[in-house]
Amino acid sequence: MDYEEMLRVAGDTALAEWLTAAPQGAASSWNIPPTRALAIALTDPVTGSKHFELAHWSLAPPWAKQLNSKFPTFNARAETAAEKPTFQAAVQHARCAIPVSGFYEWTGSKERRVPHAIFGPAPVLILAGLYSWWRAPGSDDRWTLTTTILTQPSAGKMTDLHDRMPVFLADELTAEWLDPATLGDQHLVNAVTAMAISVSCELRTHEVRPLRGDGAHLMDPMPRASSPSQQAPDQLALFGEEFLDIAPNERPPR
Repeated sequence: MDYEEMLRVAGDTALAEWLTAAPQGAASSWNIPPTRALAIALTDPVTGSKHFELAHWSLAPPWAKQLNSKFPTFNARAETAAEKPTFQAAVQHARCAIPVSGFYEWTGSKERRVPHAIFGPAPVLILAGLYSWWRAPGSDDRWTLTTTILTQPSAGKMTDLHDRMPVFLADELTAEWLDPATLGDQHLVNAVTAMAISVSCELRTHEVRPLRGDGAHLMDPMPRASSPSQQAPDQLALFGEEFLDIAPNERPPR
């Protein structure tokens, strides 16, 4: 999805007050791997202002020694995020939402992987995430906004594709999830994951060609006579946004 389309339909989503303009430097894309940039919706805990900003897709807590850990942090298990040191503070006060057109998942044997495009019931699918501000210890570098996507055991249409799925953020809980005044804990995470199940039952999926390059054609259904084969990555790939020249942010953590 391009940004013009996302902003055009934003008024019909629970993120209408956050999605008022595209982040600076954003360009449409349909193939986004971890450690690239995602646009996330968040609320400033000091001013209460709503933001739609670029974030490095791999969360780095403020105490991390480097931006990219040797352990993957682009996803966070909803069952344990509230107690894990990497994600605990973010669960409490730094929660975000990631609006996307959809995402990809793979099925099949290791030698013959088949990609599938997954779409939500509406043009914008909203995922639950966490964020954190980071900069190199002891440096005066600018702060970098980082993020992760929560995952949970698969339900609904996802059960045939993978054993886990993103946590889909239901409209009814979006405002509470994005309110930094709400102290986040496992009970809140559980409430969000429980409501995500209903969204998972409304997903739409179809097989697509191997993901090479970029462009809207990557979402086109695979012709029935074709049988694609592609080595799948070790994680979800998203489509809907890509960002040029990822720029660390000037301001300190909020």
